[in-house]
Order: sequence, then C-alpha cells, then structure tokens
Amino acid sequence: MSDKKYFVLQENGQDTGTVFASRQPRGAALKAATRNFTDIRLRERGTNRVHVFKGERKQVDAPKGAPSWLGDKVWKSNVKKIGVEKI
Repeated sequence: MSDKKYFVLQENGQDTGTVFASRQPRGAALKAATRNFTDIRLRERGTNRVHVFKGERKQVDAPKGAPSWLGDKVWKSNVKKIGVEKI
C-alpha cells in the first residue's frame, strides 16, 4: 500500500504543470528544492490545503562511501515549513 499523494507546485497563486509525488508534503518540497525552487507552495490534490515551504540547495562534498561516478561535489536540499493555508 503506497498511500502516495500528489502535490502541484504553485507560482503567483496559480497551479503550474509541475507535480511531485510523495507520502508527505516535506518529501515533495525537497524534490522542488532540488530543482532550485526557493519559495515553494504545494497544493495537495483533492484537498483545499496549500503547504508553504522555504527551500534551498547547497553544493557540498560527496559522502565518503559514494561511488566514483558521483563526483566530488553533490547538491543537498533543505526545506523549512512555513505553514499550511486553506483555499
């Protein structure tokens, strides 16, 4: 049982064509931050909730056990939840 939810990225209060699938809104926000979005507003499909996050991504050193094809630097995403809005 996957319990996967779908979150639509919003820009300027309007839905975009970008949809992220995850069990939790934070997982979808991390995917958006990986794509370099900073002000993240995700509308949960089937509900009237919009999850609001601040996101960032930084380039950091690769972990010690990383495979050689990964390279010396990797992108690491981080998000902070601001709140939930009802529409």
